[in-house]
Amino acid sequence: MALQGPIPVTFAMVFPHGCYIVGEVEPVKDFDASTNGRFVQARDKQTAELVWQVAVMDGDPTLKPAQKTVAVKILAPVQPVPPQPMPGLPFTPVEFDGMSVTPYVNAAGRLAYSIKVREMHAPRQLNQPAQNKASAGKEAA
Repeated sequence: MALQGPIPVTFAMVFPHGCYIVGEVEPVKDFDASTNGRFVQARDKQTAELVWQVAVMDGDPTLKPAQKTVAVKILAPVQPVPPQPMPGLPFTPVEFDGMSVTPYVNAAGRLAYSIKVREMHAPRQLNQPAQNKASAGKEAA
């Protein structure tokens, strides 16, 4: 099979309703290399980059509460900084680039996915309201 290792995906494929940071960005522990009292941070097997983790809440309104929060692993040489909180929102919206998923069978015997990303940033505003587009066109004319 030609498909091996992490499967490249887009942010919109994984989080079509967006997602929100609900935890701190933390280093992931390498359980094999760490010893009692000595923490060793995990490195990605393919890239050797340091692995960080952040909990995010999926914005999909159809998910059950237990399915809403997922861990996203970030591959980066230094600790990533989350986007600034948005005034009036209880959670910080976030987007990711360079995403991949790795399917696995969890302890309960169910299919699950490990999500890895390369970059974390504030959501991009791709779509302007139609009224703004129309007025922007008139101003340019």
